Parts: sequence; structure tokens; C-alpha cells
Amino acid sequence: MLSRLVLTDFRNHAEAVLHPGRGFVVLTGDNGAGKTNVLEAVSLLAPGRGLRRAALSDMARQGGSRGFGVAAQLKPLPFWGGVGMGAAGNALAALPHPNPSPEGEGLVDIGTGTLASAPERRIVRINGATASANALAEWLTVLWLTPAMDRLFVEPAGERRRFLDRLTLALRPDHAGHANRYEAAMRARNRLLADEGTPDAAWLTALEAQMAEHGAAIDEGRRETVAALSERLVDQPAGPFARAGLSLEGWASIATLTADLAQGRRRDAAAGRTLVGPHRSDLSVTHLDKDQPAALCSTGEQKALLLGLILAHAELVADRTGRAPILLLDEVAAHLDPVRRTALFDRLASTHSQVWITGTEVAPFDGIGEASWFTVTNGRVLSA
Repeated sequence: MLSRLVLTDFRNHAEAVLHPGRGFVVLTGDNGAGKTNVLEAVSLLAPGRGLRRAALSDMARQGGSRGFGVAAQLKPLPFWGGVGMGAAGNALAALPHPNPSPEGEGLVDIGTGTLASAPERRIVRINGATASANALAEWLTVLWLTPAMDRLFVEPAGERRRFLDRLTLALRPDHAGHANRYEAAMRARNRLLADEGTPDAAWLTALEAQMAEHGAAIDEGRRETVAALSERLVDQPAGPFARAGLSLEGWASIATLTADLAQGRRRDAAAGRTLVGPHRSDLSVTHLDKDQPAALCSTGEQKALLLGLILAHAELVADRTGRAPILLLDEVAAHLDPVRRTALFDRLASTHSQVWITGTEVAPFDGIGEASWFTVTNGRVLSA
């Protein structure tokens, strides 16, 4: 869980310091006040581009230093309590430093941000030491559900692949590394095929071998996640959150990827892109109780399917890793009736996750139980 969160020049927050507790962390405020910005900041404490997938330069506050900082203190739940971290004075100061105090035993300081001189270069520090963004996966898992994801099942396949990769990363921290290396090798291959003249066959073969190696790891991780999550979902009783059936479809010939790439060079050169590989797979989702593809379900049913998926995955991650993920739920209760809201809060509480949840009003959170309450107003975050 996060015991402290510091934002400096991030989006519309010049400086914000939050001390959330375990369990629910409720952020309320008007539309545009900056609630989702707080969730986005937390999402950047995991590998990837965050819940908006925005450019780093877009995250720096207008009128600020043009760099930003997001710093947090992690605390294992069994050791709740302890010391805080000094307030940040600027974007760089928001990045964490070691805390050798005996009172801080068990605490981990992590942070990310940019400098004004390099607005698209991400800096990550773990206990004061520079690290890669992928190293964040070793310390915490962050999952999210936002209104923009409501169309996941009708969006192009790439959106569902990214969703599946986020789920896989929570179970296999090395997944991001394999994905990055696969993408890098594929881009290099595409450039080589696009060059005029005869491409270097030996270099193409080496790049295709890299794609096959990392592509196999990507495919294995995805299939393991789909199988484990499917098993958990099918065993759950019918309830307010629809049960999803999952399968990996589209391209699936991982055993022959090296040969397929070599044989398809002329075709891929003409197309200007690589047409075979795990980047062509798709996550297929069905409504189990209706035996209907998710894309054909109602908007409400699709929302329920997503909620069921996120909840089941959070439980799976906790069982597999012994570490409950942090959940970020943006405006998730807005369109639920009181019965489904109560069921959602009960189910979330059972995950033992720290759950960050937003809303424009306090009323929908009646009955949520023990929680840390914050009010967000024009980029200011105040304890309620």
C-alpha cells in the first residue's frame, strides 16, 4: 500500500501531499478538479505510460517548471505505521531518498518524474537509486479501471492486448522487458525491410531470432494469465458482476514464428509492417451466463464484465504473489444502483487491496466503511 504520496508540478497539482490509509481511499470533487490526475500519478508508479497513456511532457503542470515528480512511500500492510518523507520543494525533490531511520523499517521509497531539460525522459528512483521503469513491477502492482475503458470490447484488438499485458505484468514482472525487446527488434526489422536495396539477410535473421525468443515469452505469459483467470472466473457464482469467459485468438503460431517471419519478408516489406507475431493476437471475451460475445452485450453488461475481470484478477494476483495489488477505480460507482454499489464495496474490501476510488459526490460512497477521505478542488487535495 501507499502510506504517502507527493505530487509536484503534476497536471494541475502544483504540490499535493496525501497520507492514505489501508483499504479505501476516496477522492471526491467536481469534474475537472484533478481527481483522475491523482490516480494517474499512482499509475505511474508501475511500468508503462500510466492510465491515460499520455506523453510525459503533457503531464507537467502548465506554468510550472516543465518537469514533474511523483513520489511515494510503500509500506507492507503487516507493518502499518511509521515515518513520513519530507515535503518536496520542486520536481526533482519529489523523487524519493533513502530513509535509514529504524522507525522506517519495511518502508520503500519510490518515485518517477522528468526534468525540464528533458521532458520526455523518465527518471525512476527506488530507495534513492536510479532504476528502470520495469523495476517498479518488483515492488508493487497497480491495476485500474477508467471510464475510457468502457469501450474496451468494441475497440481495436490493440487495446485489449494492452489490457491483457497489464494483467500479465502483475503476475510476471519480466513481461514488460520481453515486450519492449520484441517491439524494438520488430521496429528494427521493419526499418531494414523498408530500406532501398537488398536488406542484410544475416541481420534480418538475427532480429527475427530475437522476435521469436521474446515473442515466445510474451505468448506464454499471456496464455498463462488467460488460463488462470478463466479458471477463477468460471468457478465464481453468478452475481451482480457478470462472469467473463476468456480466450486468446487471432495469430497463434508461436512455434513457427521464426520460419513465418523469414518467409514473409517480401510480404511485410510491401505492407510496411510485420503481419505475424504475438502483436497480432486478440483477447476474446464472452458473457458466460449469456453465452454472448462481450462486444454484443449492453453497455451496462460490458461494465459489469470489466468489473468482474478486475476483481477476479486482483484476487488472483494476491493469491499468486502474496501481495494485494493497488486498485484505481475512476468514477466506477456513478452508474451503479445501490444494491450493486454495496456488492462492489463488499467485494473490494475482500481483496485486501488499497483501493483508490473517485466520485463527484460523497453520497454514492455511503456504507463503504472505513476509508481515507480526500476532497480535490482546483488542484488542491485536502483531507476530508
